[in-house]
Amino acid sequence: MSQPNVRVRRTRTLLRQALVELIEDRGFDRITVGELCERAMVSRAAFYRNYRDKYDLVEQIFDEAMAELLAEDAASTHAPGERFAGFIGHIDTYHRLYGALLGRKGSPWFADRMRTALATMSSTKFPGADADALVPSVISAMFVQSILWWLDHDRPCPPGELAARTARLVGAVIKAETVSG
Repeated sequence: MSQPNVRVRRTRTLLRQALVELIEDRGFDRITVGELCERAMVSRAAFYRNYRDKYDLVEQIFDEAMAELLAEDAASTHAPGERFAGFIGHIDTYHRLYGALLGRKGSPWFADRMRTALATMSSTKFPGADADALVPSVISAMFVQSILWWLDHDRPCPPGELAARTARLVGAVIKAETVSG
């Protein structure tokens, strides 16, 4: 798949930066496409050539992160905690964006989208995930809460440490479910 041209990449970068700034200022639910375009100094036509709406903008950002994680996951022979470290590394790189989207001024829609994607992934990756989806749902909530805690506390530990700690907690849930199930 070819990379978008320089103008498209520049437009997307400017819109993503504007998105973060506006979420931090006003909250996700209160921003409009017009405000995004004005802050990014791009036309509405340029916005709509790249995205359907502000939700599509956020979904594309998240989908890129998940595609990266799944590609690494498919090629990896490492333990799940080590693979999750790559995802946390992505979040670290874009910490302002994820902090804005998951924080107080963010949108519950985005946190739910993240939980759903992680639950789907964990249901296929973790042995012992039950058929009724409770364990994957709990695991995905733990991942999202771990990320939120990490961002809220100004990333007090490296991504690998957060991933390892979260993996231990997830392992305990799976073990408890396996023993009781």
